Amino acid sequence: MNADKRQIPGTTVFDGEQARKGYALNKMCFSFNDAANRAEFLRDEDAYCAKYGLNPQQREAIRNRNVLQLIEAGGNVYYLAKFAGIFGLDVQDIGAQQTGMTKEAFKAKLVAAGRD
Repeated sequence: MNADKRQIPGTTVFDGEQARKGYALNKMCFSFNDAANRAEFLRDEDAYCAKYGLNPQQREAIRNRNVLQLIEAGGNVYYLAKFAGIFGLDVQDIGAQQTGMTKEAFKAKLVAAGRD
């Protein structure tokens, strides 16, 4: 890892290196803008991942439905939202997963933060 690379504890910084690493994953997630592609993914997830050339780390993260693993594998949260939407997950679900909280606790934290 480059010593000059920006570091934020507990966070994967999405930079040029991560963008290159996650190109195939993000391209696949972008394809989910089309309902036919979402249906194709649900019919045969492994074949769909192979079609986009996902690497083993990315395929494992997809199988696990784990947003943090997907980000570490080069995923951009804006594209990952397309993936999460297939399963009825929203941005609050993703935020809860990122913070290790339940969705209800995460929503309460957001409401409390708005009162400050």
